[in-house]
Amino acid sequence: MPPREFLTTKEVARYLRVNEYTVYRLVTQRKLPGVKVGSQWRFKRSVLERWLESQLNPPREQ
Repeated sequence: MPPREFLTTKEVARYLRVNEYTVYRLVTQRKLPGVKVGSQWRFKRSVLERWLESQLNPPREQ
């Protein structure tokens, strides 16, 4: 079964190995890309993976 395209806050916390509160804090500070559906946050797996890569390899200043 292929991985689901959209993740819940709990799944993102598990994926990033952080507390669920940290995910809420980052997304409300607009530091983590997500979309609110009703009262719940959802995160597209591919966008989350690109965001994580950008955090590991920040652009260098020239």
